[in-house]
Amino acid sequence: MGKTQKVKSKSQKTSTGGPKSKPLWAGRLAEIPEENAFAFQSSINVDKRLVFDDINGSKTHVTMLGKQGIIPKDSASKIAKELDAIANDLKTGKLDIESEHEDIHSFLEAALTERLGNTGKMVHAGRSRNDQVALDFRLYLKSAVPQLQSSLMSLINILLDTAQLHVTSIMPGYTHLQRAQPITLGYHLTAWCAALDRDNLRFSDALKRLDECPLGSGALAGSTLPLDRKTTAFALGFRDPALNAMDAVADRDFVLELSSACAITMVHLSRFCEDVVLWASEEFKYIDLADAWSTGSSIMPQKKNPDFAELIRGKSARTTGNLVTLFTLLKGLPYAYNKDLQEDKEALFDSIDTLNNCLSIFGGMIKSAQFNIKRMKTACSGGFLEATDIAEYLVRKGMPFRAAHETTALIVRDCVKAGHKHICALDISELKKYSKFFDEDIYKLITPSACVKARSLQGGPAPKEVRRQIKILRKKNKYE
Repeated sequence: MGKTQKVKSKSQKTSTGGPKSKPLWAGRLAEIPEENAFAFQSSINVDKRLVFDDINGSKTHVTMLGKQGIIPKDSASKIAKELDAIANDLKTGKLDIESEHEDIHSFLEAALTERLGNTGKMVHAGRSRNDQVALDFRLYLKSAVPQLQSSLMSLINILLDTAQLHVTSIMPGYTHLQRAQPITLGYHLTAWCAALDRDNLRFSDALKRLDECPLGSGALAGSTLPLDRKTTAFALGFRDPALNAMDAVADRDFVLELSSACAITMVHLSRFCEDVVLWASEEFKYIDLADAWSTGSSIMPQKKNPDFAELIRGKSARTTGNLVTLFTLLKGLPYAYNKDLQEDKEALFDSIDTLNNCLSIFGGMIKSAQFNIKRMKTACSGGFLEATDIAEYLVRKGMPFRAAHETTALIVRDCVKAGHKHICALDISELKKYSKFFDEDIYKLITPSACVKARSLQGGPAPKEVRRQIKILRKKNKYE
């Protein structure tokens, strides 16, 4: 590997001591900001991840400029070739992105000018950094979001595999964190997958709306040059050029939508982790997290803490905060490009990175976990989880539901007074005192397993129905 190159451009003398590189916009001003002020308004440390998207957009743009006769075809060819060389030098480490440049666009234009002289200066004809950054951002997301969705679907796959193993593993279902009705672990995990599947759809929907090419919009009103916006849009993989040039550079709806999708997914992961933290406690003991996905205490030797689950729960605050940041950023902006929009990328990048990391961590944690099926099933004994099934039994016998509800509630109240933990403690003669509709068949219908099996309606926890739900989710997420 050769010596690393550093892109430099001619210095501009100022009375204040400015940046090393002359900004692209410096021609109008007699002075430019001092170095610390220039660094304050620089974005290169954030937008440098857009470098290859910027190269891709610039290559497509200059190719179009050459075809349209706006610049000589041979110049367009030289620029495109040199952009490929720059991309290769960046990948191999021969070229570094230096923070002395204002943004990634300035860096690349300086590199072209250094290598090609005046020919390199032709690259920016017919465009502004306003439509350039809007393009780069969208190109980046068109690649990054599908990768994020792949991680999301991988997690769904892990959860579905685990659910498949536990479609008959009985556990309590909870409302208000109180034991409510018998369900299965497979059913509970499938519920998580249903939420994540909606998250995946939100990302897909957002991708559809960002699939418009802003290139050619200029600063806000297009260009007098004979640009071919359709050619560049299609060449870059967009559905269409953006309809309105002003909207194209002002629009950050796609940033809000994707940030929202990240935040909602993280809220789901946070809620799942709350279940995991509770289940891992001594009070529940439903789950035993692998030692590799737990931590100890610096003072209490006996502790095994679900720190990874807690950190995912905590990191959901980052993505929620980023969404609020973006809403606040945009709400007061006049409608065109404003420098404030420079702040949009860091928030969304952080949300995407945070979600990607959490999806991977959560998947590894669940995949290696052991579930205490015996304890889960035992937790269904006592607490009168069969009460709703008894009320519905009476409804099937002909009793109005409200009366059935009141009758069952009375039975539960009397059982509690008598110290019974479940209604099966009463014999049939005792049950008949509450209603003539009770018969011996009631006992086989109110075991936890029977209660689960009987709930076979679409969306219910019956094993056959959960298997159907798993099959649908696998098909939707292209796992089959």
